[in-house]
Amino acid sequence: MGLFDIFRRQDIATARSALQEAHDPQGKTDAITATIQRILALGLDGKAFLKGAHTVADDALRAADGDTERAIDALARGGVRLAAGGGFVTGLGGFVTMPVALPANLLGFYVVATRTVGAIAKLRGYDIDDPTIRSAILLALVGARSTDILNKAGISIGTNALGGLASSRLPAAALMMINKAVGFRLLRSIGAKTFARFGRAVPLIGGIVGAVVDGAMLSRIAEHARVEFPTSTAEARRAWGVR
Repeated sequence: MGLFDIFRRQDIATARSALQEAHDPQGKTDAITATIQRILALGLDGKAFLKGAHTVADDALRAADGDTERAIDALARGGVRLAAGGGFVTGLGGFVTMPVALPANLLGFYVVATRTVGAIAKLRGYDIDDPTIRSAILLALVGARSTDILNKAGISIGTNALGGLASSRLPAAALMMINKAVGFRLLRSIGAKTFARFGRAVPLIGGIVGAVVDGAMLSRIAEHARVEFPTSTAEARRAWGVR
């Protein structure tokens, strides 16, 4: 049983619709919202055999004998391996299998990325059940573009997205808007890159290219998470949350 076994046919169909909406200015973005919520739930909370961020963070910390940074290193390496494996499997069929492989790759990759970032945040002392932290985890997935998203939402930030969110103390409606904006950015970027990748690829070679591309992307996301989630103090943890 693999990672993609947790996705229902409805999940794949919704992700496919979300990709279409992200490239259609007239789209209602309903599918984008549903897809992002599904990714957050699976990546952070887990389901069935898929461990969530809480569990993988605790497991990594035990394996590292309580050394937080060693645990984070292991989490990053594990995330890269999973992402590369998913990219290989979904790219094997090349262009022919793209209608099914593309949304499956989208879901699988960002579930792994969300779980990796969430586990790093937890190990650094953040409450990943807090809605504000969950939005910050999503923002970490888009890297430097998180600043643009927050600026457009009228949020002034300091050195990282976390500081901006904490000082703003956003209501739930604002967090939903940010989540949707992040989803739009993710789906547009991953759709464009993957369409180009599959369009040029042939079976088998597409799998190799997919493994390299997805592994490299996950590595960059994990490194960005290390910066965006510095070790949290007790005072910083109390400042987080929706007011």
